[in-house]
Formats: sequence, structure tokens, C-alpha cells
Amino acid sequence: MTVEVRQARAEDHEDVVAFTSDTWSDRFDRGDYIPEVFPEWVESDGTDQHTVVAEADGRAVGVCQVVALSAHEAWAQGMRVADDARAKGVAEAMNDACFAWARNRGATVCRNMVFSWNAPGLGAARGVGYGPATEFRWAHPDPDKDARADANGAGGLEAGSDPDAAWSYWQRSDAARELAGLALDPGESWALSEATRERFRAAADERRVFAVRGADGTHGAAVRTREYERERESGNGGSDTERWVEYGVGAWDDVPAAQTLFAAIARDAADLGADRTRVLIPETPRHVSDAAYAGIAVSENPDFVMAADLTGAD
Repeated sequence: MTVEVRQARAEDHEDVVAFTSDTWSDRFDRGDYIPEVFPEWVESDGTDQHTVVAEADGRAVGVCQVVALSAHEAWAQGMRVADDARAKGVAEAMNDACFAWARNRGATVCRNMVFSWNAPGLGAARGVGYGPATEFRWAHPDPDKDARADANGAGGLEAGSDPDAAWSYWQRSDAARELAGLALDPGESWALSEATRERFRAAADERRVFAVRGADGTHGAAVRTREYERERESGNGGSDTERWVEYGVGAWDDVPAAQTLFAAIARDAADLGADRTRVLIPETPRHVSDAAYAGIAVSENPDFVMAADLTGAD
């Protein structure tokens, strides 16, 4: 198979839909997101975003996108290959093109995310140059305007909005170490990038930052990242939308601090009219069990972040 990797075009949509419509149909009711977002990807490609397809025999047989998240960080996503084109170098060719684009922009690292249950995807990521970086899970506190941590015995702590206190706590926390300093990127959904002091300050100005404070210092931190509407099926066979509020990272010292932090997040989400929330937390026995002990639902499986070093390559 002779493969050409090139910039994606609007007329590739039909081919892309053909080999992505059934992706993970056995796991997700909504199916793959690629058919829905591909036209937007093509239209919005530019200086900080590059979508490619692999063409063979006159049709698109693969797709992938790479995005610049900062001056030195890139994020790759949406890698898909048609069934009849697998194991023929298609993924490698697209990945090489994405890495080259990222390096030309000055990126020194490219990361991606793979579901922990997706063994073929994990193997493919390792095969094209990615190595393990970190793993995370989602916590889902219920929006509640009356949520109080002291109902669970977490007295003496309060959640304020000091971005410098939150940043100071974050950079010395075990959560930052476990997450390799990464949190949800504010501009690109599903992407993780380095959580900087500037990001904490910007979040305080534009959205919300949380710092759990006690008499002896700061014991937890979180950042609100985005709000969005998601379509869901309604009871009468139709559909409507539900409002999600997303928090880019949650970090805390112990169960009382976790209770205080999640209560503040629950109140914040309720103030925004949220139906659902999700908070990125480290995938460690302590963090997951702390959240569960605090009465917070957590996702069934972790997600893995992979990273490729782009330095030293031609």
C-alpha cells in the first residue's frame, strides 16, 4: 500500500466517517466523536492546529490531529486507521508528519491520551514513539448549593479563591508529582498540559480557583477549566442537553481537605446551573480512595497520558 500523508480537506469527510463511525460502538452509546468534529477540525486548522489524513488508492484511510498547547508542548489526538489499512505503516506515517509539524513549531514534547482499557491503542502509541507519562481518573461531585464539608467532620478548613496559595500548594503536592505537573488544558478539551502559575492566575480572573486553607496553611487546590453542553438521550426517546462543569485538577492532603474541596466544587457547579461535573484527580490508591471515602463518585477506569520526546530528532 502506497500511503501519502497530507493536510485534511473537507471532501475527506465521507471517507473518514466510513472508518470511524463504529469505533468503540460496544462501549459508548454515542460512538466515536470524529465524524462530528472532523469538519470543524478542517475549518479551524491553522498556525496552532494541524489535521492530517493518510490517503491510499484515492481515499482517506487514516486521520490524526496535532495541536500546539504552548511554546514547547504539542498534543496529538484522534488517531484512527481504517480496518483494511492497519499494520501497513499508516499510523507511523501520520504520526511522523504530526511530530515534524510540532518540532517545526518549537515543541519539545508531544503527548496524547489513551483509554486504559484500549490495549491496541496503547500498543500503537508505544510503537510510534510514545512512552508512559501519567494516569488520571475523574471524580464526579454532585452539584449542590448547600454542600458542606463539616457535615462529614471536616471542620476548621475553608475553601477560598487565592490563586497564589493554590499554585503554591499545587507545585509542592504529591498530586503534581503523580500527574507530572499536568492538568487539563484550558483551550483544548481532553488535552493535558503543564499547570503554570500564570494559568492559576488566569483561571482566578476568568473562572474560579480553589485553595483549601486552615490555620496552619494550604491543604488543597483545584481549578475550574470550562463549562459546556452535552447532548443526552431523554426518557421519551428524544434528546436534550445537560450542562457539564469541568475542573482541571483537584489536589488535597487528606480526607478532610478533600471533603472541603469537593464541597466547594459542588457549590460552585450548582451556582453555574450544572447537571454534571468532573474533576481530574491522580490515579493513586490514596486519591481515589479519599474521594470515595468523601462520598464522591469516581470513574470506572483511569486514562493514560503518553509522551514523546521531540528533541534530538531530524
